Amino acid sequence: MGEIKVPELAESISEGTVAQWLKQVGDFVEKGDYIVELETDKVNVEITAEDSGVLTELLAGEGDTVQVGETIARLEAKEGASASAAPKAEEKPAEEAPKQEAAPAQQKTVEEVAPQQGNQKQWLIASPAARKAARERGIKLDQVPTTDPLGRVRKHDIDSYADQKSNEQKQQAQASKPANPVSPSPAASENSDKPVERERMSRRRQTIAKRLVEVQQTAAMLTTFNEVDMTAVMALRKRRKDKFFEQHDVRLGFMSFFTKAVVAALKKYPLLNAEIQGNELLIKKFYDIGIAVSAPDGLVVPVVRDADRKTFAGIEGSIVDLAKKARDNKLALKDLQGGTFTITNGGVFGSLMSTPILNGPQVGILGMHKVQLRPVAIDEERIENRPMMYIALSYDHRIVDGKEAVSFLATVKELLEDPESLLLEG
Repeated sequence: MGEIKVPELAESISEGTVAQWLKQVGDFVEKGDYIVELETDKVNVEITAEDSGVLTELLAGEGDTVQVGETIARLEAKEGASASAAPKAEEKPAEEAPKQEAAPAQQKTVEEVAPQQGNQKQWLIASPAARKAARERGIKLDQVPTTDPLGRVRKHDIDSYADQKSNEQKQQAQASKPANPVSPSPAASENSDKPVERERMSRRRQTIAKRLVEVQQTAAMLTTFNEVDMTAVMALRKRRKDKFFEQHDVRLGFMSFFTKAVVAALKKYPLLNAEIQGNELLIKKFYDIGIAVSAPDGLVVPVVRDADRKTFAGIEGSIVDLAKKARDNKLALKDLQGGTFTITNGGVFGSLMSTPILNGPQVGILGMHKVQLRPVAIDEERIENRPMMYIALSYDHRIVDGKEAVSFLATVKELLEDPESLLLEG
């Protein structure tokens, strides 16, 4: 009997949530096959089998929290077995199925239910989490409808069925309740019969929420604003974008200009590239820039390593690769760890101005926003419409003074308005 255990994930990760079982009880598993997908605080991890065999037992259901080192499934090794020879749980005839009395200690994922008519027995497949929830709520599994094409009952099926029954009971109670001259409170009347949907937060969303609150509570966060005339950057891009793409097979975007400008400003104002460790400042002499990316499960911040050593093409290529990994949920832990400063671009969603929140333990984050034409005074007599962008710097006032923060943002502005200088300064 082999065991599937939660492996060591990373130094800072001690647990995960079962996101999806990729194999089911009765499936034959080859050594190296993916068995289960775990959702951790940062990335999703797929666990592989270290031995071949038939999957006989699942000890954790989808949505359950599991610890590193915990056994979550069991395999029975079968010499010479193959995928075609391995019997499926749902294909077992009733007379060959093990009786519950024969192995009372073994947890089953297949339950026997009495049919509505006739003497033939039916076998119903349910996840361990579903069976546990059904027992706790006194629900018979054969009464629960499921949308699974194979007829498997999941925990969310139990939850939906329980909510439906609860609503029916409430409606029956209200219908039988005598008229009450006292009107209900506004809050009760607003929530009693309105449609709602309750959805469990993913582990990643819970972690994001927790860390953002921690930053608000532990850092003395302030934000300073400025605006950038994007005329020169946009003109340079227009002149060079076709040749740039031909040479490097990647498009020239705004992010490489901003990354170069940020690196140059960090070299000039190094406290914004630091972090607090106890009573000491850790001032970093390397420039790993985090780029905030919107992924299906929430915001993630993959890191462009050694941005000071990369060309414009190298930065753009790294950002494209990391963004694709984020969309495909393929980011590794190493892609997310160790950033020294973060850039976030709310402008791609239409944001005109916002206050970005620090990505702790970093002490600085730059917010980009939408480029919008606005009238700008060129001199005392001329006003022109220019493509302008508001930029925001949130910083930890515990170690960064206002003068340094404002000067940092002014440096970024000056470099972007004279983009050729980035070749020298960045």
